[in-house]
Amino acid sequence: MIRVCHMSSAHQGLDIRIFAKECVSLADAGYEVHLVITAPTDAVAKAAAQRVTMHVLPRPAGRLARMFKQGWRCYRMASRLNADIYHFHDPELIPYGMLLRLTGKRVIYDVHEDLPRDILDKEWIPAWARRWVAAGAEALEYIGARWFFAVSAATPFIAERYRRITSRVIDINNFPMPDELAPPEVAVKRRRQVCYVGGITRVRGLKPLVQALPAVTDVRLVLCGKFTEPAFEAEIKALPGWRQVDYRGQVGRKDMQRILSESMAGVVTFLPIPNHTDAQPNKMFEYMSAELPVLASDFPLWRQIVDGAQAGVCVDPQSPQSIAAGIRELVDDPAKVQRMGKAGRKAVLEKYNWPTEAEKLVNFYKELQ
Repeated sequence: MIRVCHMSSAHQGLDIRIFAKECVSLADAGYEVHLVITAPTDAVAKAAAQRVTMHVLPRPAGRLARMFKQGWRCYRMASRLNADIYHFHDPELIPYGMLLRLTGKRVIYDVHEDLPRDILDKEWIPAWARRWVAAGAEALEYIGARWFFAVSAATPFIAERYRRITSRVIDINNFPMPDELAPPEVAVKRRRQVCYVGGITRVRGLKPLVQALPAVTDVRLVLCGKFTEPAFEAEIKALPGWRQVDYRGQVGRKDMQRILSESMAGVVTFLPIPNHTDAQPNKMFEYMSAELPVLASDFPLWRQIVDGAQAGVCVDPQSPQSIAAGIRELVDDPAKVQRMGKAGRKAVLEKYNWPTEAEKLVNFYKELQ
């Protein structure tokens, strides 16, 4: 049996893409799968139930410890497993992936984000340093990609960038598992609410979204997720529209499913930065999977997906007025909500689903053997 080791120094134990999708799919295909990652104690048993052996890293003390010390810990633990294939998920592990390649191992770099463009919008990096850090990251990725056995990219856009460096590249899209957020068998009455589920940051457009709410006074926003910056949290909570926000914090997948089934739109109005305009946000497809219309940013790629599936409305993510008009268009037309919801669900079942990507992943692994 071929032994596979997935590695992450930045993600958490039961991560959807790494564990629930990739590791479990490989285990189902007959591989001996190991996962080196930070995780709570109970995650080990949950992983074992899915035939994935989890090796738990200690939790890092902070961001710098995670970026430097945690990578070394991850490498040491993973290298002892003597796997046939190593598949890592974080850019800080690039040097360790190169070390594994030097020992003759087949190494896959799983690129979740367009890293150089992502760095340009990292608020914790001083503005004057971002271009330098982004350039250094791009150079490191370029060198690493030429060393690694293969690259797995989370979007076609990222895959195309890497195909300019190496030929062994595949896009494994982060599409949803169609049954996980499927609408309930017994219809739930939708409320006059829209929802947002995910990280709560400035670049994800939360400020214009909350600013839009006073223009739709009979609609509330169910907000699920964690604020990443205390200053931004205070800024958002001081807005007049916050009175219409039902803030739930982080929620589990079952609670999330219920919230989606009760809402009339799922919001994904990210701001137009380079790492967003060519991205395929997983949340958009999760909303569609749950039979929930999407209120999305009007980027060419996103409009192509949303209009192509007839699954929602695209708006200017920087304009509270445009966002309010999009909300009003949906909540005032329950028939349109039902029609768009069913169309989005149909698109996921036929095209934007994890089983199609899992088949690509397993076939890709077979080519590497």
